[in-house]
Amino acid sequence: MLKIGLFGLGHLGKIHAKLILELSDLYEFVGFYDPNDANAEFASNEMGLKRYTDIKTLIDAVDVIDIVTPTISHFDIASVAIRNSKHVFIEKPVTQTNEEAKKLRLLAQEAEVKVQVGHVERFNPAFKNALPYINNPMFIETHRLAQYNPRGTDVPVVLDLMIHDLDIILSSVKSTVRRISASGVAVVSETPDITNARLEFDNGCVANLTASRISLKNMRKSRFFQKDAYISIDFLSKEAEIVKMTTLETEPDPFDIVFDLGEGKAKKKIEIFKPDVAASNAIKEELETFSQSIENDTVPIVSIEDGEYALNIALQIMEKLKLNGNLIKENI
Repeated sequence: MLKIGLFGLGHLGKIHAKLILELSDLYEFVGFYDPNDANAEFASNEMGLKRYTDIKTLIDAVDVIDIVTPTISHFDIASVAIRNSKHVFIEKPVTQTNEEAKKLRLLAQEAEVKVQVGHVERFNPAFKNALPYINNPMFIETHRLAQYNPRGTDVPVVLDLMIHDLDIILSSVKSTVRRISASGVAVVSETPDITNARLEFDNGCVANLTASRISLKNMRKSRFFQKDAYISIDFLSKEAEIVKMTTLETEPDPFDIVFDLGEGKAKKKIEIFKPDVAASNAIKEELETFSQSIENDTVPIVSIEDGEYALNIALQIMEKLKLNGNLIKENI
């Protein structure tokens, strides 16, 4: 069993703490570190967890650490842990800068430890069930819209919301990003609250992403268009729909949707179906699979290389916003 220590008992950290306790067959929950006394009191009194007041002491006491602190502290905590040969689960974005991410990757390679980044949407059951149908998409459109919450405005919307979809796209398109363009508007905070980005890949694929934290309703949808198929994924409702065009081999059913492509060409039939999506807890599953990657000495599903790649593209998008003058607050 792996001994684990948790860093950060904020909103997401409390969720991680609860799930680690549930995974008692995989992890021995040694304790936590959080300088916030209110968070620490809750964790100690309500959850029965042991508080550590020194980062190094907790790292020394465990095999694995789970970092759910503000991004500004990710590198410092993770680098100490890796240098002490500890495995690291680290929430997204992996670090603040490309330089920090690269250093962590090289440290992890040298120490031969596992590092997994918390891009949780990879474990969304709707995406997992749609993934076998995604094959060389050539156009992707994503919308990740959230209602306004002051708690998240200290983080740019690209790093808070859009980075989820960046990771999904970068893991689905087997090609290199060739060109990036972006635009955004700061409506209520100091950085853009709504941003649109366009990624162009070397293989011709184009991805169009929109992220907003000032929407009237929540939405997390992605659409993948590829030869003879269209895949729609609703990450919020955890549903997927596949629209597939197949060659008609026999006489069509009266209710079939049939396309006649012209003389000498085979007729096509439209098939629409929804894969069965079993309910699951994505955060719990990512923590489970992380323990498996350690025990089996396999690459984590979301590796540090994946986290570094998503961060790199996100920071390039933010740089495009600066160049376009989109980091200036709009007075409305």
